[in-house]
Amino acid sequence: MNRRIAHFAVATVMMLPVMSWADTAPVLSSQADREEISLTVYNSNLGLVRDRRNIAVPKGVSELRFMDVAAQIIPASVQVTTFGNSFQVLEQNYEYDLLNPQKLLDKYVGKEVRLYQKNPYSEREEEVTATLLANNGAPIYKIGKDITFNHPGRVIFPSVPADLIATPTLVWLLEGVDAGKRPVEASYLTSGVSWKADYVLTLAKESSLADLAGWVTIDNRSGITYRDARLKLVAGDVNRVREDLQRPRMYKGAMPEMAAAAPQFKEEGLFEYHLYTLGRQSTIKDNQTKQISLLSANSVPVRRELVMRADQGWYGNARGGETKHKVGVYVELENQEINGLGMPLPKGTIRVYQQDADAALQFVGEDTIDHTPKDEKVRVKVGDAFDVTATRRQTDWKKLANDTYEAAWEVVIRNHKKDDIIVKVTEPMTGDWQIVDSSLPSVKSDSQTAEFNVMVKKDNEARLTYRVRVRY
Repeated sequence: MNRRIAHFAVATVMMLPVMSWADTAPVLSSQADREEISLTVYNSNLGLVRDRRNIAVPKGVSELRFMDVAAQIIPASVQVTTFGNSFQVLEQNYEYDLLNPQKLLDKYVGKEVRLYQKNPYSEREEEVTATLLANNGAPIYKIGKDITFNHPGRVIFPSVPADLIATPTLVWLLEGVDAGKRPVEASYLTSGVSWKADYVLTLAKESSLADLAGWVTIDNRSGITYRDARLKLVAGDVNRVREDLQRPRMYKGAMPEMAAAAPQFKEEGLFEYHLYTLGRQSTIKDNQTKQISLLSANSVPVRRELVMRADQGWYGNARGGETKHKVGVYVELENQEINGLGMPLPKGTIRVYQQDADAALQFVGEDTIDHTPKDEKVRVKVGDAFDVTATRRQTDWKKLANDTYEAAWEVVIRNHKKDDIIVKVTEPMTGDWQIVDSSLPSVKSDSQTAEFNVMVKKDNEARLTYRVRVRY
């Protein structure tokens, strides 16, 4: 079948012949007509909705009200797809003048309403007819010849004005070739829906293995329930025009501890991003946070590392005194198929747990990871070591020339743990530098970093000394 797609800006005014469509009742379409709904969620407070319905379209020109759309719809993004040549879209509008008490009063300014008030003596409600003169802050009524405000009675309206609607609605002006039910699909972008990834890494107590479970957390504040939707998630940094952006209201609580479940998403490439498709339908209610299993891997090899890193501004001047430094604890794993992984991992929060002596899981730290392709490393800072301390002091500094300096440093690491450890001392450098002398071998990991691996025996200390020459 031929597919025709119309894409209009909101409230587009077109030159139309004089027709009698305004006298006919509009065609109303709600979610009861829905045959299928699809939701693609981006991790930037954005969702793409595709809503296909089977709608009875009359012959000739008529108005179709496509109700039950997202309250945070981006109107300029709306597309309507028709199947075949059954009708033509002449005009499109997005109606968001929603029914509420304030709007209802505003629409009845200058008109008659009824006021019901309980008589304190007879305990019966008495009715009075009044004219609503104004509604600026509070309704002002004319009852007979008197003007009053703050009337305690209930206001009864004879009907709902035609230009007030209960829910956000797309309104199309259609010209049907013939009458009958036709498939119509509306697709649009909406704010207020987003997702993020959460991971749980469970470390074995006496092993270098860990279990990794991944969950997606979907937060829906778009103003509509997506019932039995085909769900897809896009991971990647999608560029957007700033005027469409709103502040996302993401789920802020910690992810509850859950047992690892079988993966339910199929991953595939999409442009320069990654698309995750849920293998079943799912209902995502309005104002709901939903979590769905993304991945699960057991006995993944992990490597723990202790790192002491100094600040980058240490090397240009003479310094006195001793400075204490924290020793960070890191966990690293490879996102490879051989480890039961190999799926591109969306950015998110990874929480680390470990079993205690009673085999109960205890939370030991968390960190964020960026989008991680397969075969790349996942590195997580868990926290700072309690039983490992480090101090640093400058033992010498001299100026060799107008642009050349030389400094000597001593780093002392104390290990109060029950096991021997290796601490990676990472020294950030500036300028054109060279290690001219050191008590331990150094590695130039990049143009601004020197690294030393320091072995520290249990209940002992180790001392690193080195001299660096810097030219600016």
